[in-house]
Amino acid sequence: MNSETNPNSLLANIDRPADLRGLDTEQLIQLARELRHFLIESTAITGGHLAPGLGAVELTIALHYVFNTPYDRLVWDIGHQAYPHKVLTGRRDQLRSIRQLGGLSGFLKRSESEYDTFGAGHSSTSISAALGMAVAAQQKGEKREVIALIGDGALTGGMAYEALNNAGDLDTNLLVILNDNDMSISPNVGAMSNYLSRILSGRTYSSVREGSKTVLSTLPPPVKNLARRWEEHMKGMVMPSTLFEEMGFNYIGPVDGHDLPLLVSVLKNMAKLKGPRFLHIVTQKGKGYEPAEGNPCTFHGISPFDPDTGKIRMSSGKRSYTHVFSDWLCDMASQDEQLVAITPAMREGSGLVKFSELYPERYFDVGIAEQHALTFAAGLACEDIKPVVAIYSTFLQRAYDQLIHDVAIQKLDVTLAIDRAGIVGADGATHAGVFDIAFMRCVPEIIIMCPKDEAECRDMLYTAYQHQGPAAVRYPRGGGNGTPEREQMQSIEIGRAEMLRQSNADKEMGRRIAILAWGDFIGHCELAASELDCTLVNMRFAKPLDETLLHELTISHDYFVTVEDHAVAGGAGSAVNEFMQSHRYTLPVLNIGIPDQFTEHGTQAEIYEQLGLDAKGIEASIQNFILEK
Repeated sequence: MNSETNPNSLLANIDRPADLRGLDTEQLIQLARELRHFLIESTAITGGHLAPGLGAVELTIALHYVFNTPYDRLVWDIGHQAYPHKVLTGRRDQLRSIRQLGGLSGFLKRSESEYDTFGAGHSSTSISAALGMAVAAQQKGEKREVIALIGDGALTGGMAYEALNNAGDLDTNLLVILNDNDMSISPNVGAMSNYLSRILSGRTYSSVREGSKTVLSTLPPPVKNLARRWEEHMKGMVMPSTLFEEMGFNYIGPVDGHDLPLLVSVLKNMAKLKGPRFLHIVTQKGKGYEPAEGNPCTFHGISPFDPDTGKIRMSSGKRSYTHVFSDWLCDMASQDEQLVAITPAMREGSGLVKFSELYPERYFDVGIAEQHALTFAAGLACEDIKPVVAIYSTFLQRAYDQLIHDVAIQKLDVTLAIDRAGIVGADGATHAGVFDIAFMRCVPEIIIMCPKDEAECRDMLYTAYQHQGPAAVRYPRGGGNGTPEREQMQSIEIGRAEMLRQSNADKEMGRRIAILAWGDFIGHCELAASELDCTLVNMRFAKPLDETLLHELTISHDYFVTVEDHAVAGGAGSAVNEFMQSHRYTLPVLNIGIPDQFTEHGTQAEIYEQLGLDAKGIEASIQNFILEK
């Protein structure tokens, strides 16, 4: 029986955090069980980020129980952990709409709820944002608590340390909570993760500073005695407090993040302290659901599944572009020992599991550190190693300076395999890869390729790798059209487009149209081109353009239509506009792509239809354009 039908359910009567503040300890523990069950049952229907939220159930309840939210600000990092937060802040009945068109966002969103104090889709932003809020409260004389909740690997991001460095130097009331679950999406990597793991091997509560004694004063005598013994026997050894307290924080922990009564007690005492404070809690990703505990990577972001078995209910059956990249990478590595692969904490998402197993010594997960990933690749390239950086389009945005300064200016041989280009669907605006052509196209020395199908993707990756300089291949989330890849890889001539269809219309009719398309969006264009008898060109390269073909088409056609799964502003179509202007061609050009707005979440097909980017929408836009002219 679920919480919606059980007359004894506590969760069914929690419509806002104030409703849970009258519960006693046993009721809070019962609420945690109900909330965990509700998350499993709901996410089984919709899919979504399950494992992170399961690990944060007790923490979420304790925070809303102790602090006066939303007056006190909770600033979540990334948002993966925030499903329990959404349930407890008036969105319980909407959870089954999460990540669906018109439904709840899968991340934090200020316009969705006053309890979502800061929008969060990318990692390592919480401490910076919370510090800004804390300083604002101080300047306005407001007595509010500001809590930054960082975890799920976000502490591997350099931005978090920049914020810690700044916050520790200010006399500002800020509480930073590290939810340490040994995981981001992939297992945590790096010296900081290893450091915390060594300290936490006993999973016990400890501290060697006076602040900890104050906060832990309500603990039973045996535990307090244990803490004293730790202080005596580990004096002089490196503790987590060393780093954070040297940065100006009053460090407390580690604390069991699934002991709800303890969390409540510790948080109440920490609220009495002032200045920068750092609470280190230990949790288990996927806690309370055996399939997620056993496979937290799979259940980080899961498709609809059977809650009784954990088995995924359905699969598209299509071979994804990520799989195409994965196979190409392993095949290329078998041919070239100089190839190395780099990922910023996205081994599973970017398709690097197979490579990491076959070539562990040539595989580098640098953590959630996109800037470092690019400059690390640049350093490798300086020494004639051939780095391939597998990165999501939306995450490449975070390394723009490094792309320009460290890679492009030095003309270094770095291959960028850009996954999740274009509309990503359920992850929404924070993960939409619709800006990469614009921000790369203006950078000298870079080659940008957009494959129309799986076979062309494989050949483009090979082409990018063979090119002596920075080159990028951008490909979408999900499956292609089923075109099988050739085992023998082939180079594509740089800047050469492909004619897919020629119009049969007579030039004298004055209606001959050329559709210039990029990426696997071409599938939509083929239908529109057939209906309207248009010439269709697979442009392949967003940079450089096939100017020879464009010159020919301006002679034989009356209209150009550019179509891309990217923002119209600054995209590949803009490159065509620049070409036309520079050569003083006067043919009318219609640019079709993502309009000047952030795309909401929904399935890719729904978003295409909504924006008029499916075959019918493209056809209608062309017809309207011709009539207007």
